[in-house]
Amino acid sequence: MVRAALSGYDRAMIALPPLTRDLVLIGGGHSHALVLRRWAMDPLPGARLTLIDPGPVTAYSGMLPGYVAGHYAARDLQIDLVRLARRAGARLVIGRAEGIDKGARQVRVAGRAPIGFDVASLDIGVTSAMPELPGFAEHAVPVKPLGAFATRWEAFRRAPGPVAVIGGGVAGVELAMAMAHGLGRRAEVTVIEHGRALAGTSGRARTLLLARLQALGVTLIEGAEVAKVEAEALVLADGRRLPAALTVGAAGARAQGWLSETGLETKGGFLSVGETLQTSDPAIFAAGDCAEMLHAPRPKAGVFAVRQAPVLARNLRAALTGGRMRRYSPQRDYLKLISLGEKAAAAEKAGLALASHWLWRWKDRIDRRFMDKLSDLPPMPAPKPPRESAAGADPSAEPMCGGCGAKVGRGALKAALSGLTGAQRDDLEVLPGDDAALLRMGGARQVLSTDHLRAVTDDWSLMTRIACLHALGDVWAMGAQPQAALLTVILPRQSAELQQRAMAEIGAAAEAELTAAGAALIGGHSSMGSELTLGFSVTGLLERDPVTLGGARPGDALILTKPLGSGTILAAEMRGAAQGPDVAACWQAMLQPQGAASSILGPDARAMTDVTGFGLAGHLAAICEASGCGAAIDLGAVPMMQGAEALAAAGVKSTLWQDNRDGAGPVFGAAGQRGALLFDPQTAGGLLAAVPQEAAEELMTRLRAAGYPAARIGTVEALPGIRVA
Repeated sequence: MVRAALSGYDRAMIALPPLTRDLVLIGGGHSHALVLRRWAMDPLPGARLTLIDPGPVTAYSGMLPGYVAGHYAARDLQIDLVRLARRAGARLVIGRAEGIDKGARQVRVAGRAPIGFDVASLDIGVTSAMPELPGFAEHAVPVKPLGAFATRWEAFRRAPGPVAVIGGGVAGVELAMAMAHGLGRRAEVTVIEHGRALAGTSGRARTLLLARLQALGVTLIEGAEVAKVEAEALVLADGRRLPAALTVGAAGARAQGWLSETGLETKGGFLSVGETLQTSDPAIFAAGDCAEMLHAPRPKAGVFAVRQAPVLARNLRAALTGGRMRRYSPQRDYLKLISLGEKAAAAEKAGLALASHWLWRWKDRIDRRFMDKLSDLPPMPAPKPPRESAAGADPSAEPMCGGCGAKVGRGALKAALSGLTGAQRDDLEVLPGDDAALLRMGGARQVLSTDHLRAVTDDWSLMTRIACLHALGDVWAMGAQPQAALLTVILPRQSAELQQRAMAEIGAAAEAELTAAGAALIGGHSSMGSELTLGFSVTGLLERDPVTLGGARPGDALILTKPLGSGTILAAEMRGAAQGPDVAACWQAMLQPQGAASSILGPDARAMTDVTGFGLAGHLAAICEASGCGAAIDLGAVPMMQGAEALAAAGVKSTLWQDNRDGAGPVFGAAGQRGALLFDPQTAGGLLAAVPQEAAEELMTRLRAAGYPAARIGTVEALPGIRVA
């Protein structure tokens, strides 16, 4: 029997199990964070894991009072969902879930196409908002969700005023003590409770906490109803008016309103779950504070969310594989550790209570141990090196970056293109050095370009938008208006149903982005491969002569419309070394379309390009070469993305960086981390334009008014080469 030899590509494709099931985690609460960690240690082949959360980080509730009191920095209590998702091999969708269609098996997320699932789980926490209280939505902040409150507190404590806390339960009192300590008596703190404060605690614990409130100078008002919230005051039902520069809602936990519209059984607005943490729909689970355990009702406390995680992880896996479910049986009572403002804590259990500084140290160790589980993640296993390799091969080389970090270097590309003969038709003009061609049809002039990207994120909608704007950059750089586009998609190997879900998200995102740019999506092509790759072939219409690379003159000002750093940040994210907020800010920067910038710069620009794979230095070198000139860059004026300089200083570079450094030609003075970022490959980068000096100031004003973080970064010079100072 003769067997056909398999190519390396064929073997790789066979080794990849096709994706067949979608598991979607809605919310980055404590239970789901721990599920992600477990998944990272033992992923399920064939299952695609998605996490949906409004932000790149989520706050750990146990450390919030310590943060408010000033014992922790904001970063200390942040669970980095970007890093956690990367380590778990999950796609992170930053967006707010707004509903579930359990019949269609879809999650509705604000501003994007629905996300399909086979199995879903909710851990979205609760809210302490009071929508029924007049003025609360406009002038107050609920303590839950924690992220929004932490952001508000960070700004408030720089210029504090009187604080009013609505709610005299343990949560409200603990928060008030933390505020009083953190503000250091710079502002008065008042707690308002409609009934008896700390009614849910034992007599000894209540006495202890009330004494601590008094020692910190916190005013407690019991038996008082709040009538309304004003911008600088709180009005009580009896007419009293309490000054309040900050009003905080901490009066109990309320369910997120949309849960009652899912068609799932609820109790008090919370999702009803049984012993296996399944809701009334067996394919949908719930954990944490958003769930109500019918078999064992318990108060809303983080300890239950943490202890539900192992059972939830096992049962989600069972739901995906047809395995056996496990029961969750919560403890009847639990130890309550309550921060007392300073580095001291009170402990209560079974009616007993005591307070001391060593209890704070114990609580601090517990909290830090929990955070260490979710931040000090085990390294990703490195592929086993080959026994031998060809001369020049480096088995220890970093994995290839995504986006423009996966492009061919400028030097290799120039060498390959130098042998092409160029256009052979009268109706076609290939512009030297430009990434687009100019077509003439009758009296119309049309720009044609194409580009594709290896994925930098597994969020298909986000990646589609980035790839679309990246491809449109060549059209905008020539001063053209986008007209039409064809989409090219390579999907990872997966079942027909999952293909349909992915293509629905990709198609919706592509159409929305192109429509906003004034273009039409007219079709495309797809195939399956080892990883997600997205590309667009685009056309644009010109109403005036194209803006090309040639045409810059000595004395022209150089304007850049976007900051640098995406290649470095994305390389760090791929290695699990970037901070979630920096990655999210990078994604948002890439999503800023350059159409309006093109309209502003185009009429005056003598030369223009989009800054992408070759980095700022490489694309500026292309302008200089085509225009027969050089340039001077003011390194201090070049805008950088949040977190990019710190990563560059730590030695993080894209895999294309060295090719960009070698291919940029003579660049003098590019030192330090800022100098290194001049060669950083950008994905969906900004426009770089050479404009007359006399027009530069007005153009900068218009760009900034249009929302662009534009900067004047240098000057075109007569002498060849690029000088950096």
